[in-house]
Amino acid sequence: MTSRPSGTWAADRGDNGQATKGGQAMGTRTISENGAKMHTLLGGSVRLRQAADGYRAGMDAALLAAACDVEAGERALEAGCGVGAVMLQAAFRRPHASFVGVEADPAALAMATENICLNGMENRLRAVAGDVGAPFARLGLAPFDAVLANPPFFDDPGAIRGPAPARRGAWIASDGLGVWLAFLTKAVRESGTITLIHRADRLSDILCGLQPKAGSFQVRPIHPFADAPAKRVLVRAIKTGRAPLRLLPPLVLHDRDSAARHTPEADAVLYGETGLSWPR
Repeated sequence: MTSRPSGTWAADRGDNGQATKGGQAMGTRTISENGAKMHTLLGGSVRLRQAADGYRAGMDAALLAAACDVEAGERALEAGCGVGAVMLQAAFRRPHASFVGVEADPAALAMATENICLNGMENRLRAVAGDVGAPFARLGLAPFDAVLANPPFFDDPGAIRGPAPARRGAWIASDGLGVWLAFLTKAVRESGTITLIHRADRLSDILCGLQPKAGSFQVRPIHPFADAPAKRVLVRAIKTGRAPLRLLPPLVLHDRDSAARHTPEADAVLYGETGLSWPR
């Protein structure tokens, strides 16, 4: 059996507001160049340049991309796409769908466009300037079949230490989580899907925030260890959906009794060998 490549993961957001290592790399290597770092994702299938001193996508981005279930011929939007880590991985997994990323930060937007070109995906991916706090209609885009988001984890800047100014936008939702949820429900067509990853302790806020316009919720908890509480949740909703909530089996990331960085199930997701599907 061919062994997976080794490397280092990009820093990810921790629940205490400090950058934490996501574990073993999704790809083969990290290269520093001109104030940026080059990462390879999904076992080397996707290349991603990220600012060396800014927020760097890691585990959460990989899991959200794996949970994207946009169909062939459909259009997906990522709100707050940053440098493109989620939509690039999702696009690799979904080669017959098209993606648009919306980003307010000019530097991240420029790097997202560069990353799209770096991966030769210009024919079906693009990144556009836009603010989640502004009405979706201002983008001049038709509602999408699917929308994705990894919203900032905190609404209150006093809730965490830091972060550094270059990473603030990825950590602090200056307009609050509710604004992100409202944007997503406006950006998706009726019967379209909304998928996001967030802190597990915000699950009730997410469900309540989406419920006026969406339903048919499915929730997949993400546990660091089998005997530890979930730290993340993946949530999928359908606009105008009315089916009962479904709580799915969890994904466990690490095994205390194993020397491996991740469980086999988590590794298969991180290397693109399987996705995180949603029951129909």
